[in-house]
Amino acid sequence: MAGLVAVGLFVTSCSTGGTGSRDEGAARADEVSSAAPAASPSASAGQRPAERVDPIALLKADPTIGDRLKDDLKPCVADAYPVDTSYGNLTGGSSPDVVVNVMTCGDAVGIGTYVYREEDKAYKNVFMAEDAAVYATIDRGDLIVTKQVYAEGDPVAYPSGEDVITYRWAGNKFTQHDWVHNDYSHVVGEGGIDGVAPAPAG
Repeated sequence: MAGLVAVGLFVTSCSTGGTGSRDEGAARADEVSSAAPAASPSASAGQRPAERVDPIALLKADPTIGDRLKDDLKPCVADAYPVDTSYGNLTGGSSPDVVVNVMTCGDAVGIGTYVYREEDKAYKNVFMAEDAAVYATIDRGDLIVTKQVYAEGDPVAYPSGEDVITYRWAGNKFTQHDWVHNDYSHVVGEGGIDGVAPAPAG
């Protein structure tokens, strides 16, 4: 019970500021991250240990990102920005690559995802997707980008489906390797399947 109260307080506090970008798309439940660097994670085989980066400084110094997102990139509360950062081997370099996901404060909806590769002791943007409800993860060397799909009238919490796109590094860029589309059912959680009464309680 105490855990639920803590989560409720966190969500309430996070909704009092942050990005002015589009607040539509599927909500993400993970908490926002602080811009302060933390301890280094374990290194993958054949790679140097990942040096934690300041994702906010990385984004604001990136000339490929538009001024609108940079101007809207503000803390949700205190110094906690709506940014997730992941480290992993995507491009085969000697250092782990960095994936940065930017979200809205109120709903934790992804509004931009960026991949940075270390080259000549500096990080270079090698992939970006700036769409509503977009989020990227690293899966065994692949970049997995998920985009929620909304039909007209869909509420934020209930998209009509999603596109899951797999990218792989080839030469000096990411290329699409796979694509999956999932359609969601809107009857789940609405009292049972259409035409079938819910089972009696007890």
